[in-house]
Amino acid sequence: MKNAVMQDNESVDNGEYITAMIGRQLFGMPIDQVHDVFLPQNMTPVPQARSEVAGVLNLRGRIVTAIDMRRRLGLPPRTGDGTPMAVGIEYKNESYGLIIDQVGEVMRIAQESIEPSPANLDARWREIASGVCRLEGQLMVLLDVERILAITTEPAAA
Repeated sequence: MKNAVMQDNESVDNGEYITAMIGRQLFGMPIDQVHDVFLPQNMTPVPQARSEVAGVLNLRGRIVTAIDMRRRLGLPPRTGDGTPMAVGIEYKNESYGLIIDQVGEVMRIAQESIEPSPANLDARWREIASGVCRLEGQLMVLLDVERILAITTEPAAA
């Protein structure tokens, strides 16, 4: 298999992804959809919101809806280890912060090394994944930010 991580002088048919740890799993999000990375603080709960909506917060004068990615992915709640981070995203003229456990690095991934999500991947993950990429010793699930936010912003079932 060809190495998934590209060097600067290699093919331009690749994309850049910011990596994030959620639970013990490595995820990637297209860097062109990420506006900033911040510490989510002073969240206000939102009555009647979907369970994955952790609340709203003020980020530099803008109201940001915080989405708990652990809840969205069906993972257990965080333990007291470390400080959660948030990845800032704009979607349909609204600001969102995807709360994750840890931000990693920016990786350039060759398009031909992205594979479809495996059939045995949890259905909640498959529903918001654009594919997977095999890295040395681990699988990185590539998240489709639009799918995450489209599903999350739908009204909750009555």
